[in-house]
Amino acid sequence: MGLETKPLVTLHETASFDLADFPVPTGREEQWRFTPLSRLKGLHDGTAVNDGNDRTEVLTPSGVSYELVSREDPRIGTAGKPADRVAAQAYNAFEKAGVITVPKELVASEPIVVNVHGQGGTVFRHLLVDVKPMAEAVVVLNYTGTGVQGANVEFVVGDGAKLTVVSNQDWDRDAVQVAQYTTLVGRDATFKSVVVTLGGDLVRISPRVAYTAPGGRAELVGLYFADAGQHLEHRLLVDHSVPNCASDVTYKGGLQGDDAHTVWIGDVIIRAEAEGTDTYELNRNLLLTDGARADSVPNLEILTGEIAGAGHASASGRLDDEHMFYLQARGIPADEARKLIVHGFFNELIQRIEVPEIQEKVLAAVEAELAR
Repeated sequence: MGLETKPLVTLHETASFDLADFPVPTGREEQWRFTPLSRLKGLHDGTAVNDGNDRTEVLTPSGVSYELVSREDPRIGTAGKPADRVAAQAYNAFEKAGVITVPKELVASEPIVVNVHGQGGTVFRHLLVDVKPMAEAVVVLNYTGTGVQGANVEFVVGDGAKLTVVSNQDWDRDAVQVAQYTTLVGRDATFKSVVVTLGGDLVRISPRVAYTAPGGRAELVGLYFADAGQHLEHRLLVDHSVPNCASDVTYKGGLQGDDAHTVWIGDVIIRAEAEGTDTYELNRNLLLTDGARADSVPNLEILTGEIAGAGHASASGRLDDEHMFYLQARGIPADEARKLIVHGFFNELIQRIEVPEIQEKVLAAVEAELAR
C-alpha cells in the first residue's frame, strides 16, 4: 500500500477538446503513473477502433426528456473539457451524444435510469445531464456486460437545483472502462455523486467538479472492492474558484487477492478568489489479504488564507486484530466476524446512497465479494 502527498499540478494541467494537445502517455506522467497502460486496449494511444456496440436503455419520468444529438449541438462540452488523452479521444470519436434534460423547477417523480450493457468491442460514449435551475432529480447509471469503453459524462446543475447521481460499475470481469465525469455546479446548487465500482478488469473513473457562483455544494462518495488482478482507479478533482462553496469527499475501498490494486487520487484546489471555501476529503482502504495494494494520494492546495475550513485524511490497513478477537471471544466464527467488520466499514457509505434498490444491490455485491 502507498500513501503520499505532493503539490498539485492542476493549475497547469491540459484541458482541451483537441486530441493533439495530449501526447500519448508513457506511464511516467503523474496522470498515468499508476495505470497499467498495457491493459487499456489502445484507449490511450489511438489504436482502439470504435468497432463495438452496447445496449442502452434510458428510463425517464414524466417531464424529463432524452434525445440523441450530434457533436455540433452547442450543449455538448458545457460542463468542461477533457483533461486526459482518453477523455479527448472519446470526445473526438463518439458518434451521437445522449442528452437528458430536467426542465426548470421540475422535481422528478422517480429516478432517471440509464442502463448500459456492453456487448463487446470498443465504444466511445458521451452523455450530458442538464438539470435546469430549481429542478431536482436522481440519476442512476448502471454499467454491465463486456467490452472496452471510453466515455465522457457531463452534469450541469443549474442555479438552486439539486442532482444526485449514482454510478454503478458492475462490469463483467474482462471489461475495460475509462471515463471522465465532469460537473458544473451553479449558484446555491447541490450535487451529490455516488460511485460504486465492483466489476471489470480495469476501471478508471475521473470525477471533476467546478463551480459557477457562490453557494454551490458538492458531496462525492465512493465505494469500491477489488479482487485478484483487478485494477480500480478513481481520480478526483474539486476546483474551488468562486467564493463560499463547499465540498465533501469520502471514498472507501476493500481489496482481496493477489495483485488486487486500487488507486485513489483526491485533488482539491482552493484558488485565491475562492474565499470562504469549506472542504474535506477522506479515503480509507481495507486490505483483506496479502498481495493486494492500495495507493492513496490526497492533495490539497490552498491559495488563500480566507477559508472556512479545509483538510484531508487517508489510511490503508488490514483487519483490526482486536476487533476480530472481540467478536470471536463472543462466539462468532472467524468468517462471520470478518464479514461483520467489512459491513461496518462500508455501512456509512451504503446508507448515503439513498436509493433503496441500489443499496440492496451493493449489499448483495459486498456479500458476494466476501464469499469468494
